[in-house]
Amino acid sequence: MAFDKSMVIFFLIFMAFCRGVSMAAVYQVGDSAGWTSMGQVDYQEWAASKNFHVGDTLVFNYNSQFHNVKQVTQQGFEACNATSPIATYTNGYDTVTLEKLGHFYFICGYPGHCQAGQQIDILVSSPTSSLSPSPSTDQTTEPSAASSLYFSYNLCWTLGVLLAFCLSGFAY
Repeated sequence: MAFDKSMVIFFLIFMAFCRGVSMAAVYQVGDSAGWTSMGQVDYQEWAASKNFHVGDTLVFNYNSQFHNVKQVTQQGFEACNATSPIATYTNGYDTVTLEKLGHFYFICGYPGHCQAGQQIDILVSSPTSSLSPSPSTDQTTEPSAASSLYFSYNLCWTLGVLLAFCLSGFAY
């Protein structure tokens, strides 16, 4: 009997883990406009309309001849100072995974771009509840991101069902 209970507990933990993995969202910064200094996007307004959580990914899509992405401190962000970045991204299609709670500050390091508004403050917060719905597909701007999340969820579900089937065979 103890074997049955431990397997059920293992299965529930496994499914909870898979659900957590599949809940991460992918956000293209600036949506279809991408990361630009052309004034098409108010990045602070864009960020304020999203709920970022640990495990989410930001995608910075930009022309690398004219822009870059520098992760900076709050002081660097407020002063538009990119001289001592935490990280620098330059390939034009950069992904950053949000790995902890708190603020993440990003600016473009090209002269005048940050001052023109090419800066963003991302606030990563805790989910309000473990039963909160997954982000809708309108928050993810790339079809591949939504497809990836769908595949991840289905893979975890399938593995969970297979695990349950195998465990039920071994329990008797």
